[in-house]
Formats: sequence, structure tokens, C-alpha cells
Amino acid sequence: MEFAINTTMKTITRPAFAETEEKKSRFLAELVFHDDLAKRIDELRALHPKANHHVNAYRYLNDEEQLIEHGKDDGEPSGTSGVPCLKVLQGRDLINVAVIVTRYFGGTKLGTGGLVRAYSAAAHAACDAAEIIDYIPQGEADLFAGFSDAGPLEQACSQDGITVLDRQFDSAGTHIKIAGPRDILHDLAERFSKSDT
Repeated sequence: MEFAINTTMKTITRPAFAETEEKKSRFLAELVFHDDLAKRIDELRALHPKANHHVNAYRYLNDEEQLIEHGKDDGEPSGTSGVPCLKVLQGRDLINVAVIVTRYFGGTKLGTGGLVRAYSAAAHAACDAAEIIDYIPQGEADLFAGFSDAGPLEQACSQDGITVLDRQFDSAGTHIKIAGPRDILHDLAERFSKSDT
């Protein structure tokens, strides 16, 4: 199957938030789109200047469809926070997302095992609060139709999930550039291939 990644990967519709507590330490967890990660960490550092750590983990597909994933401990003992958060994202098959866990120290050290459990629980809580949907790979396509087929082309481009990026008319017909789910684009491209002339 050409787009098999759809059937296993998931993503979110919007950011989600959850708060957990472990031995008086507060864990503020946010699940965000990967593209917003750096900006959101900067915002959280400004919003929570007294917080001890802003641990994060992310998973995304780059332009070559390679899976990139990483967990950052942000000052917590190595392997006790970023990787546990990453494992939560992996376990839920989430893609193109990041989890950020802001910790306020409560005065009691949690130990290595306690930190792993606390950060995992915070990441799970944020995932539980999210609206999770199937990940559908997106793309762009250039389509063409002669004037006699312009109506069907316009109708095909008006379906849900398709965004028209550009529309041009010339003496040969209609040229439309669209974005949307790649499986739909593939079908449309077979029907309305761009003119070679």
C-alpha cells in the first residue's frame, strides 16, 4: 500500500495541556505541534521563570520522510525525563508533535525511578487530554484541464481537505496548484495531469 504510514501514525488537532503532581513537585505538560516547539519553549521560560526544568521530546517527519525524534532532559539527570517523554510519544504512535514538561521542584528529590515515572505520567496526561487523529501525509500537486474539463477539475478541487494555492487561466485551459492529502492528490493527478505543452 502506497501510503501505509496513514494507518499507524497519529497526530493532534490542537495543543493540549495537563498538570500532574509528584511529592509536591508540579509537572505542567503540553502537547504541541512540532513546528511550534522552539517558540513555545521560549514562551514557557518567560511564563514560568521560577520553574526548574522545561523537558521536551519530539517526533516528526522531515522533508525526506525520515523520522526524527529526540528527548531533552534540560538539566534533569541524564535519561530520566526527555527519553521517558519520548517513549510516551512512541508508544502512542504520535508524529509531528512535541511534548514539553515544565517542572516546579517541590522540595523532595524523586530519585531516578521517581523522575522517570513522574515525567512519563505527565506526558501521558497531556496525551490523554489531546484530540488524537490519524496522521495523513500532505503534499502539493499541479493540475491542468482543458476548458471542456474545467468544471470537473474545479469540482474535484473543492472537496474537503483540498486547498487551492494558485489558479491560472491561459489559452490552453486551467492550471491549478493544490495542497492536501497525498492519496487524494495522487488520484487527482492521474485524472488531471499538468499540460506538457
